[in-house]
Amino acid sequence: MKTIRSSSILLLLFCSLACAQEKNSKAVPYRAKNGMVVSQDRHASEVGCEILRQGGNAVDAAVATAFALAVTHPAAGNIGGGGFMVVMLENGKSTTFDFRERAPAASHPGMFLDENGKYDSARHHFSHIAVGVPGSVAGLYLAHQRLGKLAWKKLVEPAVRLAADGFRVSAGLAADLAARLGSFKKYPATLAQFSQKTGAYKAGELLVQKDLAETLGRIRDQGADGFYRGKTAELLVAEMRRGGGLISQEDLRGYKALERQPIRGTFQGLDIIAMPPPSSGGVALVEMLNLLEIGGIASAGFRSSREVHLLAEAMRRAYADRARHLADTDFVKVPVERLISRDYARTLSATIDPQKASRSSPTTFTWPRQGSETTHLSVVDSSRMAVALTTTLEYSYGSRIVVPGAGFLLNNEMGDFNPRAGLTTERGLIGTQPNLVSPGKRMLSSMSPTIIAREGRPVLVLGSPGGRTIINTVLGIIVNHLVHGLPIQKAVDTPRLHHQWLPDRLQVETGALSPATRAALEKMGHVIQQRSGTQGSAMAISVDKNGKLEAGCDRRRPDSAAVGY
Repeated sequence: MKTIRSSSILLLLFCSLACAQEKNSKAVPYRAKNGMVVSQDRHASEVGCEILRQGGNAVDAAVATAFALAVTHPAAGNIGGGGFMVVMLENGKSTTFDFRERAPAASHPGMFLDENGKYDSARHHFSHIAVGVPGSVAGLYLAHQRLGKLAWKKLVEPAVRLAADGFRVSAGLAADLAARLGSFKKYPATLAQFSQKTGAYKAGELLVQKDLAETLGRIRDQGADGFYRGKTAELLVAEMRRGGGLISQEDLRGYKALERQPIRGTFQGLDIIAMPPPSSGGVALVEMLNLLEIGGIASAGFRSSREVHLLAEAMRRAYADRARHLADTDFVKVPVERLISRDYARTLSATIDPQKASRSSPTTFTWPRQGSETTHLSVVDSSRMAVALTTTLEYSYGSRIVVPGAGFLLNNEMGDFNPRAGLTTERGLIGTQPNLVSPGKRMLSSMSPTIIAREGRPVLVLGSPGGRTIINTVLGIIVNHLVHGLPIQKAVDTPRLHHQWLPDRLQVETGALSPATRAALEKMGHVIQQRSGTQGSAMAISVDKNGKLEAGCDRRRPDSAAVGY
């Protein structure tokens, strides 16, 4: 690891950094010739770039970056959560890896209800029973076994060293940890991991995570077995027993990551390669892009009332279908091919009034019957193999539970199951049948790692965190870049829009709409809500016709960085 650590200085010479700039600065577009990694943390992007420079491919770099994020971006980088990976190989073929968390065998439909049979949000989201069986390690290991080039140990070692030797806390991480200290106090191991005797970490101080380093060392030396069997598994199960959680040794030993066929579609002559269920991202994205193309998005002016109306109505319909149909296809029959078909889109498009907003209802679906914290990284290597990888703990810092002696945070992904049949409300709770909890089932996700390609070569590689907003963040960047021709960084910087069917409102970031456009939309009947914060944290790479790489990463996230050579 001395090579990686000592090369940090060299990386600043050979691999440029972008995105870690003041958000209002006029940044020079960041480009690279050979390979590029874009992630939510500079340390992790540097690790991934160095793997590329050492001859690793895009999968190798993505695996190394993901493990580094588990150390340096604890809010969402993880080994105690799950995720999805979309890969385009250098020969133009593509595949996906599903390592979504699973419900433990002891799960049951009433597990989120209190003793009186009423829905208990705290049990659903902030308890030991909210923890799903983690999939991240299994998924990264499977992807490496199928498509990796360098030795597994070489990919995990940088994360081991970052945890054992420590890294300097950034101003952004210091502020985040300080804001979370109150919630960490419930769990002594979590508080010990992310604070000092003197209080919160300050910017520039060294954060060392010895227990996490030992856990990562077992994963480095034993592969996935270093997590799902032996000491790490024993420590995880012990914490489950202590807190009343459901995960057993059998759950861990039985977990399998899966390779699945991508969701495919087309938009403006380009190929869409996206994640299938239990991700809802691929299906919803293709459905919306079909609606936008049929609706004439190409002729609508940028952020005109016509364009925003079409976007909102496409979002509304896709999210209604998401609630009605989408779930783990190993448990539920999902009409995927119908939902992503052009015939269905044409039928659905006919329900859109160009002059009037539709209304969303929690009790009815009017569409034709026939017809929260996550992180994303994007990688393109010198052969133009591409990876879009999104991982999650669900909420920021997941369940807030660090496994004592193991040093990693556990997810609270069981909160992504619908809490109870019929509990669909105007406020956004969904109680449709397909995504109800069942033992071994993967919960529905909005993660949307996506690759756009032309004739077997990547054009755009992107994704974002943001809970249910993820799909619409990805959609907006695709439209900004491919329809309106905005440079990828500008496409990422553009203030975002979101409609998720319920609640029936169009959420907008500051600056997303002009006063005239807003007034026109409100006249159409749209309920517009100003978002108090920001939506998502997109990480994208565009590839031009000459093969040159250009980064687009969310400069509103102070630690995000693109690193290339």
